[in-house]
Amino acid sequence: MLDLYSVNRLIDLWLEEDIGHGDLTALSMIEADAKATFHMNARQDLSLAGIDVAAACFKRYDPAVKVEVKTQDGTRCKPKTTLLAVSGGARSLLTVERTALNIVQHLSGIATETARWMDAIKGTKAKLIDTRKTTPGLRMLEKHAVTCGGGANHRLGLDGGVMIKDNHIAVAGSIAKAVERARARVPGLIKIEVECDRLEQVRDAIAAKADIIMLDNMPLDEMRESVKLVAGRIPLEASGGVRFDTVRPIAETGVDYVSTSKTIQAAPAVDIGLDDA
Repeated sequence: MLDLYSVNRLIDLWLEEDIGHGDLTALSMIEADAKATFHMNARQDLSLAGIDVAAACFKRYDPAVKVEVKTQDGTRCKPKTTLLAVSGGARSLLTVERTALNIVQHLSGIATETARWMDAIKGTKAKLIDTRKTTPGLRMLEKHAVTCGGGANHRLGLDGGVMIKDNHIAVAGSIAKAVERARARVPGLIKIEVECDRLEQVRDAIAAKADIIMLDNMPLDEMRESVKLVAGRIPLEASGGVRFDTVRPIAETGVDYVSTSKTIQAAPAVDIGLDDA
């Protein structure tokens, strides 16, 4: 779910960056009253994300432009699928073309990569979730793209939950003390997650009544032992160094979540074009 107010603020920044004082090409060679119609088409297999943002780019620059979204976010598309149609002033359409394409190609790349990972763990109980390793300024959109690919979101930001990591534990003195302090100081509905890299810490996190336990860079055999130890009482998240070739074996250990930054950080932009209708 995208907040239109926040999206429009981003679009203003993107357009200002690209246009500067004016689109010299469009202004110099295209008559002010010239009209055009274009279709935004997929040029490869992809999972779509950000099409409404692309549409908003055109409308933000020129409210008179007519934009019709043809395919919804989350759809798995084949080449030549028409994603949106846009018509109106030719200057406006060509000025905004690259900005609109850039964002939908980037977000659809994330959705497509996420869908690939989701296919890899199909049939297991594990859910694939993202991390906070996002492009500054684009977190809301990139996390939206993950959901379009079938994944789920971890914390949206530092205010989304308590994550007690090794350095927090070192400062607090122990897992028990860290959880106790957090529990006493945050709202009651906030989840407290504890990062553990060995079985001893998993036992401590269980005793401290953590809401979620992260298994950080654990070998598969220790993950399986942790699953047995927890016995369904606390959700388990596997994280750290997860790769495409290891995600299936990790998911098969019985953990509830597998978190990775790769579906965002390593996702290539997909091929989408704006073609003359």
